[in-house]
Amino acid sequence: MMSTLIDALLLQMGYNATLVAVGAALLGAASGITGTFLFLRKRALVSDAVSHATLPGVCVAFLILVGLGGDGRNLAALLLGSALSAGLGLWCMNWLTRNTRLAEDAAIGAVLSVFFGFGIVLLTVIQTLGVGRQAGLEGFLLGSTAGMLYADALVIATGGAAVLILILLARRPMTMVAFDPEYAAARGLPVGRIDMLMMGLVMAVTVVGLKVVGLILIVALLIIPPVTARFWTERADQVVILSGVLGAVAAYLGAALSASAPNLPTGPIIVLMSFALFALSLLIAPNRGVLAAVRRHRRFQKRVHLRQGLLALAQDQIIYEPLTLRLLAQSGFARADGVATQSGRRRAAKALRDEMRWDILRRDQAQEAAAALYDGLREIETVLTPDQIAAIDRKIGSPREV
Repeated sequence: MMSTLIDALLLQMGYNATLVAVGAALLGAASGITGTFLFLRKRALVSDAVSHATLPGVCVAFLILVGLGGDGRNLAALLLGSALSAGLGLWCMNWLTRNTRLAEDAAIGAVLSVFFGFGIVLLTVIQTLGVGRQAGLEGFLLGSTAGMLYADALVIATGGAAVLILILLARRPMTMVAFDPEYAAARGLPVGRIDMLMMGLVMAVTVVGLKVVGLILIVALLIIPPVTARFWTERADQVVILSGVLGAVAAYLGAALSASAPNLPTGPIIVLMSFALFALSLLIAPNRGVLAAVRRHRRFQKRVHLRQGLLALAQDQIIYEPLTLRLLAQSGFARADGVATQSGRRRAAKALRDEMRWDILRRDQAQEAAAALYDGLREIETVLTPDQIAAIDRKIGSPREV
């Protein structure tokens, strides 16, 4: 199993498996990058409506092909039908949003349920016709690369590459509209047209990805990579690039794993790989991850305990909290029995005097903005100038030694 997986990762599983892996990686990159604009535009659910709206088009295209005596499983024709159906669903959603009182989420729910329900009815009818050549049509629901022909893989790879090229050409205006549409409009950009371009790219990615991950799971490939990338950076342009990389890695690993174990479905495995990257980022991302949050919380707790311990030393209070005593001892401010050291006395006197300074500052209406920064831990020297601190000290009087 391991040797087979290594062969799949190194593209040594045959020409078709290699083409599927490369095509899936291109699709993953295109999906991740395209999904970033939806994510930044706060329209993530649009991809769900578009993907579910493709099913009637697939079924109608199949029926037309069979009726004309052709091969009902011709991928290019089925993708064309799904594109027309998705375009109709997108138009219906936009029309409902603009011409009725329905909010966008309600319009999405209506389009999603109606189109998908109609598609399931057509799929059931096809299965009962007994015309043959319908086997594998249900693979468009969850994706299926088993038995994929060279022409099918080439269509997917070409479609993914074409979407990437279009995104590369229009990345700057789309990033501006996705991040700040009001500013984009003020700069004279046609926000409405750029929005439609975004939706068109989403539709293209959805259609191209039907054979690999299916219409139900393509939304995960559009949304999970941008969400994962957001853990690692705050900049929109970096989110776009990282999202494409994460989408490509997840799709490539999923396709390779599926090729090494033929009984594993490709689409769900790709989605699980994408989720694994999300879970890893959620855990270890340096600024927004769970471990980073835990470390920040512990540092904050230590600062609070140390500050309270110094104030207790300054006021000759007995310290009972073991963590506070341990932190004071580790910092050299107190012995293990809670008796202050020389440096501890100086720091304790400084902490108590700072509290007095903050108290006077918070009662001064002229310093309301500076006083609002008080949180019990902030050094007053980061807020006031030495002259301002000296003026407050004159009101307090000479410092008292501990």
